Amino acid sequence: QVQLVESGGGLVQAGGSLRLSCAASGSIFRIMGWYRQAPGKQRELVASITSSGITNYEDSVKGRFTISRDKAKNTVSLQMNSLKPEDTAVYYCNAGVGYYTYWGQGTQVTVSS
Repeated sequence: QVQLVESGGGLVQAGGSLRLSCAASGSIFRIMGWYRQAPGKQRELVASITSSGITNYEDSVKGRFTISRDKAKNTVSLQMNSLKPEDTAVYYCNAGVGYYTYWGQGTQVTVSS
């Protein structure tokens, strides 16, 4: 049974930092990443990382966010620096293997101005 458990969300002032972590179990994933969904908006990819370490970032977070992966622990993390109010959203861990995609329950990130 696949499970993705996120942690690390919260409230931070603009310019601050947060680190999100996702602990995965039940499979080894080809790709892992983070999506976010703000109120009234579609869910969007924030960053992803493959099993070989290739990363991809949404343009607005490039240079501010860093995704990393610990294959031994089966975790993926997102270090978020220089946070902006527009980064406020529910952040979801995502993992894919084969034809299957899995989601975590989501963690709220709120950035105050």
